[in-house]
Amino acid sequence: MSGRTIVLHAAWAAVCGTAGLSSSGLGGEGAGAGPGFQWPAFQDIRYREDWSALGRRPEGAPRDWADPLKYVPLNRDGSAWASFGGQVRERYERWSDFGFLKNGGTDDYVQSRVRLHGDFHFTPAFRFFFELRSAHTSDRELPGGKRTLDCDQADIQNAFAEWNVFPSETAKVTFRAGRQELSLGNQRLVSPLDWANTRRTFDALSATLTLPTWTLTTFWGRVVLVNRFRTNRHDHNTEVYGLYATHKVSKDVAWDLYGLGFRNQAAAFNGTRGAERRWTLGTRLSGKIAGTGFDFDVEGAGQFGTIAERDIRAWMFASQVGYTLAKAPASPRFFLGFDYASGDRRPGGDVETFNQLYPLGHLYFGYIDYIGRQNIVDASAGLELKPTKKLFVKLDGHYFWRASNRDAVYNAGGAVARAGGLGTSHNIGGEIDLRLRYQIDRHQTIIGGYSHFFPGSFIKQSGAHEDIDFSYLIWQLTF
Repeated sequence: MSGRTIVLHAAWAAVCGTAGLSSSGLGGEGAGAGPGFQWPAFQDIRYREDWSALGRRPEGAPRDWADPLKYVPLNRDGSAWASFGGQVRERYERWSDFGFLKNGGTDDYVQSRVRLHGDFHFTPAFRFFFELRSAHTSDRELPGGKRTLDCDQADIQNAFAEWNVFPSETAKVTFRAGRQELSLGNQRLVSPLDWANTRRTFDALSATLTLPTWTLTTFWGRVVLVNRFRTNRHDHNTEVYGLYATHKVSKDVAWDLYGLGFRNQAAAFNGTRGAERRWTLGTRLSGKIAGTGFDFDVEGAGQFGTIAERDIRAWMFASQVGYTLAKAPASPRFFLGFDYASGDRRPGGDVETFNQLYPLGHLYFGYIDYIGRQNIVDASAGLELKPTKKLFVKLDGHYFWRASNRDAVYNAGGAVARAGGLGTSHNIGGEIDLRLRYQIDRHQTIIGGYSHFFPGSFIKQSGAHEDIDFSYLIWQLTF
């Protein structure tokens, strides 16, 4: 175990000791509300939390074991303050026939992750946020072994300075410089990828203009590559940049517009190799239809540019329509979805394969993560249930085809899972996913799931083709 790991886990032990953490000391179900007071919600991206409300808590409001960490005044009037927190996650995974392999594709293992952060507000206009992350896995005897998705001794997840310029009740401009997690829209193209044990982050510059009905973010960044035994550094061969705007059309409907640039000095798509210069122009409309149980999420994007001397022409479309029976037992929500991402029709020529950039893939294409948003057609349907306030259940199914039978199947990380020339069929197969989430209290969550992949004719044509089974169980503590 490295020195950085020892320091991080020692810090976690110190936090537990300071907070008096025990099973009886955690906040209960009712720990979210009190007379005239509401605890801020924990966020997936922790720097989006604002705990200054604890400094204005009325007398008699409920208390929580983590409160002494969440708001620490740094001066007498509380205009300067700090907040400390973190998250511990333990995940058990079991695979049968991983990668469709009959031999060498079955194993189980445990993954552990600790995140610790400090949020320092020195003035109303200036802030510094710092977060460490340590990720480990037990012996993983599957193809790929212990991947950079699974393990990193200890490193910096976020470390940036923030300036709020001209803040007012109607407008604010926020600048950030340093290592920071990026998330755009519904995370189809840019996401911190929480599912990975080593969350994604960027060395980046960003600026956000917040208006009553508009939020505009412009940014430039380079993804940080995980080096398990040395300091993580960003990828000098790639960069992503652009503008993302969200307009609140009404109380229930939002409209997004975006333009993203991407550069990769060593790109390869279906036999075409070279420096990639790619632009993505897209839009998204999402929300609910007032007075009904219907909700919708529709997004489309086109890509153009060059790889070496070859032109890029690619596009994607994503959609989901749902209907909720709010007054029925368990408030069931039924949904249908359709996704398309273009593929290449002629190896070695102009490029028509969509580039999914840095996505949250499994949310849209299944938790087995065999499918990415490249050369894919996906028809999906599912059901969500809320049997109790604490329990959420989701069952969904997918059926996948290749958009072009001359191009590969790409996995959730954008890598080639099966080369296109190994078969002629479009049919990849289907996947079912069952997921349960139980909220024990404000801090603790239990998540479990099971997924099964049924290989289609292209998988059977192109190599190993056993059915895949994947199950997992997660305990997560957030404070």
